[in-house]
Amino acid sequence: MDVNAAPNGVATIEDRILRITGYYGYYPGYSSQKRGEGAQANTENCPENHEKSRCQSCTSTFLKIAWGFLIILSVSFSWVGTTQIVKITYKNFYCPFFMTWFSTNWNIMFFPVYYSGHLATAQEKQSLLQKIRECSRIFGEDGLTLKLFLKRTAPFSILWTLTNYLYLLALRKLTATDVSALFCCNKAFMFLLSWIVLKDKFMGVRIVATIMAITGIVMMAYADGFHGDSIIGVALAVGSASASALYKVSYIS
Repeated sequence: MDVNAAPNGVATIEDRILRITGYYGYYPGYSSQKRGEGAQANTENCPENHEKSRCQSCTSTFLKIAWGFLIILSVSFSWVGTTQIVKITYKNFYCPFFMTWFSTNWNIMFFPVYYSGHLATAQEKQSLLQKIRECSRIFGEDGLTLKLFLKRTAPFSILWTLTNYLYLLALRKLTATDVSALFCCNKAFMFLLSWIVLKDKFMGVRIVATIMAITGIVMMAYADGFHGDSIIGVALAVGSASASALYKVSYIS
């Protein structure tokens, strides 16, 4: 017997149950009509759901752009502020290697900040030792060993120290504005290295930008004449930018 067929115009089992139980307002085909009304309501709500999804997507995109812009501003202000402070410090205290070592030591504060964020936001909190072991897995199952340190960490430490040390030496020869502008050329060097090492896609616009950056370096060196301090300062700043570009490309590769 077909379960969908019934006497008295009752088309489905659901209609039959409603008829037997005496549901108020029942008539043959009641359930089919309700399903049709539900489908129609869902169809009418589709544009509203689509519009709501678009609003959420726009809000998420705006927040990402705003956070990115704030982070870029923070990095820029911190770098420029550090440069100006170092330039002022040189009036009474000139020790670039010690300043490089001292400023680098503050990087150790990143982990406490990261772990504090983990404790504040994570649902399943880990102990400090567990978090250190988890972060050490980047070096493999055995963690950080002397061999891995010499192979992976030591080259980046050397490039980092070289970048900051040459930058501080350049501040002795040139103004803070000139050194900051010259260091910004590391983006051009990064493009050249990524094209050679990482085999990135060749783009003519970036080549033009690289040529313009190198032209700017030459013009800044020529502005004060090619005397000793100017040439040495430009060379130190360009060396710092080159070491920074090599550091970043090596990290990606």
